Amino acid sequence: MAFPADYRYTKEHEWIKVDGDTGTIGITDHAQDSLGDIVFVELPKTGSDVEAHKAFGTVESVKAVSELFSPVSGTVTAVNDDLATAPEKINSDAHGSWMIKVKLKNPAEANSLMSAADYEKFVAEES
Repeated sequence: MAFPADYRYTKEHEWIKVDGDTGTIGITDHAQDSLGDIVFVELPKTGSDVEAHKAFGTVESVKAVSELFSPVSGTVTAVNDDLATAPEKINSDAHGSWMIKVKLKNPAEANSLMSAADYEKFVAEES
């Protein structure tokens, strides 16, 4: 399983792609694979604040409901509305199906997250 090298990863299986002071956040391919068929996603509204390592929404699959945890702190600037009507897009392209975009409170916060190589090793050890 290949994880994009320009993303950073959390132990809760979220990814973030940082571009300047904006972070684009989603769940990893490993997470969607573990969850199974995703049927519903609950995301915050634009303008909401998210806090690093705190829940910002949920993803529901045929197996379970799981909380989504923000990798960083900031303010939600965009929500992927496509997921409201087509949550299964996450199953077909987890690393391309972003959930929220955040204006980062502290861009350096993302530096403490795992690199793709570190995350790959973490997933292998977890299995």
